[in-house]
Amino acid sequence: MDGLEIMDLKALYQEILNEHNINPNHKGVMDNPTFTLQGVNPSCGDNIYLQLSIDENGIITDGSFNGSGCAISQASVDMMLDCVIGKTKDEAMRLNELFMDMIQGKASDDQIEDLDEAASLKNISFMPARVKCAVLGWHTMHEMLTKSVSEGHGSASHCGTDSCK
Repeated sequence: MDGLEIMDLKALYQEILNEHNINPNHKGVMDNPTFTLQGVNPSCGDNIYLQLSIDENGIITDGSFNGSGCAISQASVDMMLDCVIGKTKDEAMRLNELFMDMIQGKASDDQIEDLDEAASLKNISFMPARVKCAVLGWHTMHEMLTKSVSEGHGSASHCGTDSCK
């Protein structure tokens, strides 16, 4: 890839991030979600409430988020929901692992194609202070799905994990 192509790619990624931040597809409050869990990044103030509806077959049928935070945290959770709605819990967990591998520089470009627009956050790994922002929604979903917790049973706070360093 030459310098011009890299600049065009960075501009496209910035455009995707801006679009998901300014016009999120999934921001709002759902009626009767299966799970709701708060995710907090105390180091910068990002604070989200993630909601998922999961049917009896373990398929994520809907999702939303609410809260406040930087453009990266808001766009990342919106892109995550685009990826996981319509998928099984197991597939959502696989995508979560793939996202974390990407952020840590452990995933190839071919592998991250499954992340669709969330792959645009690949270069966040070069900005350590922003990694926590990008992974907040993903960590919150992981905790929600692995522990089957809802608000009132726990809160996802994500600063001490390996992928946040």
